[in-house]
Amino acid sequence: MSNENIVLETKGLVKKFGGITATNDVNLVVRAGARHALIGPNGAGKTTLINLITGLFPPTTGHILLNGNDITTLAPHKRVGRGMVRTFQINQLFNTMTPLETLAMVVSRQMGLGDSWWRPLGHHSGVVERCEQLLEQFKLTDVISKTTSQLPYGKRRLMEIAVALACQPRLLLLDEPVAGVPEGEREELLQTVSDLPADVSVLLIEHDMDLVFNFSTHLTVLVNGAILTEGTPGEIANDPQVKSVYLGKSLEGGV
Repeated sequence: MSNENIVLETKGLVKKFGGITATNDVNLVVRAGARHALIGPNGAGKTTLINLITGLFPPTTGHILLNGNDITTLAPHKRVGRGMVRTFQINQLFNTMTPLETLAMVVSRQMGLGDSWWRPLGHHSGVVERCEQLLEQFKLTDVISKTTSQLPYGKRRLMEIAVALACQPRLLLLDEPVAGVPEGEREELLQTVSDLPADVSVLLIEHDMDLVFNFSTHLTVLVNGAILTEGTPGEIANDPQVKSVYLGKSLEGGV
């Protein structure tokens, strides 16, 4: 596969916090249209790596390329402008806004309408249409007028992914999307993640192995800040090293 199909690439990425090396010489490639999972034990450096990729942390050494362009020193909001969007382990939504208001704000900005989202929603048909699509796609029509603080936790996770998709990402980074979601709300969330648009490349961090193995076509295993191995779900599930340091333990007693 040619370099033209590489959406994200990290080269020799290192992050040190004092004497601790959190990310150690990570060379990661995410292809166009990928369903790529990043897994590993707690403390493996997964979230640190995502924070480096999205610009929240500067790397100690190494480079980050998005669509072939070096973005190592680019500010986080400028990475969003270039099509890299992430969700967080902890919900980042406005508690006093409804799903409709939140999406109207994001879609309006994405369409170059500035702060005109506060006008009556019918003012711009394009905003209305896109909001309706997202509300239906993410199964939020039944809570359209409730504030975020009133939503069940699973709906809030769906809302966060809907907001991310409203930003029209080329690369979507999902940081533990089902973390903390009650069992009764998980199926809806799992199905919605599985149905994400094929043209959006997805890098997923997740401890839920059902989601990882059902969703991903390629896995990278991170241990002690470094890549242990990579491969298809079948290859990773049967890898003796992975079973020893991660999968075996997780399948027996959780992560």
